[in-house]
Amino acid sequence: MKHILKRSLLAMSCSAIFFLTACNDSNDDYVGVTPSQTFISEKNYVFDKSLAEAASIKVMTYNMVNVKGKTAKATAMVLFPTVAQPKDGYRVVVWEHGTLGVADDCAPTNNILGTNFKDPLAKSLLAAGYVIVAPDYEGMGVPGIHPYLHLESEAKSAIAAVKAAQDHYGNVLNKQWMSAGQSQGGQASLGTAQYANADLNYKGAVAGAPASSLDKIIFDVAPPALLAAENKELAAGATLAYRAENGSIGAYATLLSYAAFAAVGIKASDSGFDYREIFNDVRSQNIAALAEGTNGDNGLCLSSSDPINHPEDSLRYRFTKDIVAFLTENPTKRLLDYPGLNKDKFYASAQIQKFLKESQPATVKIDKPILIIQGTADMSVPYPVTEAMYKAMLAQGTNVKFLPVLDATHTQAIVKKNPELVAFIQQYMPAS
Repeated sequence: MKHILKRSLLAMSCSAIFFLTACNDSNDDYVGVTPSQTFISEKNYVFDKSLAEAASIKVMTYNMVNVKGKTAKATAMVLFPTVAQPKDGYRVVVWEHGTLGVADDCAPTNNILGTNFKDPLAKSLLAAGYVIVAPDYEGMGVPGIHPYLHLESEAKSAIAAVKAAQDHYGNVLNKQWMSAGQSQGGQASLGTAQYANADLNYKGAVAGAPASSLDKIIFDVAPPALLAAENKELAAGATLAYRAENGSIGAYATLLSYAAFAAVGIKASDSGFDYREIFNDVRSQNIAALAEGTNGDNGLCLSSSDPINHPEDSLRYRFTKDIVAFLTENPTKRLLDYPGLNKDKFYASAQIQKFLKESQPATVKIDKPILIIQGTADMSVPYPVTEAMYKAMLAQGTNVKFLPVLDATHTQAIVKKNPELVAFIQQYMPAS
């Protein structure tokens, strides 16, 4: 991330007016994807060349339909294996990434390969002979705000990326494909399964710790879990620094970052939305505004690309640091006294209510096989939330398998169960 650009955000006025940059092409009446309008261009991916299992890694630019129903450019990574091409073409696995942010600098195509994506997931899928298509999502890597957790937008990003790759590579690719993702990407993978439900070539989805019921997590599930964690930390004499790095403070900062990205993302479809009003105090309002930056393209990401030298280039770090400062300034206060989200204004916002409806996955029966992987120690997407969603999917008649991972945290579960993930894909879509 460009830390000079990010540091300029510190001087941002609280009363600054933000403008949404449109990302439509010249054909504003275009509302669908046609064979002649999907693929646009391709270039070499240059940020990381250390994946030996990949014969090539390209960045593809393609057309999709955005949240306003207009043509928008989008980007995706395309990874080919060193395994020889099957006679009927490579099968495709779409990887849908977890929460990174809403700004262009956060896009996977603008960064080195994520650690957990590269090893074990990408290595194992490529070694098995699959092509990986990894979309940045609408508004990431291209001008415009990313509509974070917007289920239909994420699904259209994935579906259009597959279509563009098929149009470009022709018979090199088989028409069969599946989706997989973790966190935001787990939610996106379920969304892809929903919107690709009628596609006979779409064979199923893997969802690791899929984001869902964000309001329930923030206001109902997280508070008692954070309180219990804080009580244990205080009883053990844990320092604020330890709690920030390994415990309740860092977990709360992550949830507030998710909320900020979601609130900023609403501006992709409603440029007049004032997300600051759902935060309790100017201190949290100012940090939330850093997710957007000055134009939606230059905000802070969830994590810094250079955490050693520039930890400040991280929204989670900014929230964590401010929570520590609050508790230091107010030694009698507890973690949940920090002025984060305003619950009354959150639920009173029509835009927030619309977002909650549009972000909820698995609300209808899906006719494709689904695998959900969930850690029991997950504090970002708590186990009870995902378990409840799984039971609702069963009641709808969806063919869904639930794989709990004992004591695994948010990012650990899908890594620990990577062999099961690959086996599930091989079961429903053999590589050849």
